[in-house]
Amino acid sequence: MVLHLLEGGIEVVAWNRSPEPREEVVKAGALAVETLDELVDRLKLPRNIWLMVTAGEVVDEILNELIGKLSPNDLIIDGGNSFYKDTIRRSEMLAKKGIHFMDVGTSGGIESARSGACLMVGGTREDFQRIEEVLKVAAAPNAYGLLGPVGAGHFAKMAHNGIEYGMMGAIGEGAALLKNSQFNYDLAEVFRVYSIRSIIESRLVSWALAELKKDPDLSEISSTIGSGGSGERVQAEGDWTLDFAKENAIDVPVIEASIKVRNESGKDSSGSPVGFRNKVISAMRGQFGQHPVKKPGKR
Repeated sequence: MVLHLLEGGIEVVAWNRSPEPREEVVKAGALAVETLDELVDRLKLPRNIWLMVTAGEVVDEILNELIGKLSPNDLIIDGGNSFYKDTIRRSEMLAKKGIHFMDVGTSGGIESARSGACLMVGGTREDFQRIEEVLKVAAAPNAYGLLGPVGAGHFAKMAHNGIEYGMMGAIGEGAALLKNSQFNYDLAEVFRVYSIRSIIESRLVSWALAELKKDPDLSEISSTIGSGGSGERVQAEGDWTLDFAKENAIDVPVIEASIKVRNESGKDSSGSPVGFRNKVISAMRGQFGQHPVKKPGKR
């Protein structure tokens, strides 16, 4: 995302705990710093600080470290996919210090981070206008919008992920049906046709196609969905979605079933039809998020 912003003419002061990402963005024209103190010192008032870290305690850790260094009217943007109630709580905490806060649910995977993502924004209209130039560059054409007050962006991303789980589950199930039919399909060819002007044409279908082209049996892909890497975060987002649905008496059988499949995928035999369904889902995750989906010991 930093590289993409730089190419769009946005000046960036970048901080990362690891030196390698800092070195990479310096080569592209960013000013990299080694500490949060340097980050704060290098930014002009009022500051705009975009956090892009894993949801959870690390967000609070960084906010607690930043809050004593910032000035009233500075703005912090949480571009990770945090739980919306945490986002509202953090906004209220920062507001006591006069610090503005926004949430940006980000979708599209690694590919879109580099070329233009989908951004779901929560915050005030004033703050949205303040950073709209940055949002416009970071997003694909027209792929951003202010969806409501603080928390609305992360809530929209939570619902988005519930939809995503259901869609990925259905694609995996369809692939398993095709593979185990009497017709001996070339799955890559079927998905190539699916990916052109069909009703289910989508990036997900195209990502499944990319993996099926490389290996029609997905023999190197794990049938345990979400194993390793960010699996814990993905599962948390599923839990958040189901909790909200239950609290509000909203029946979400498709989303609930798709999350159950992920939870129980470790019990499924890799060589079974169900295992192949799981592999297709894992393969799509690997395509859009570079999640580790290879079998243990594979590279």
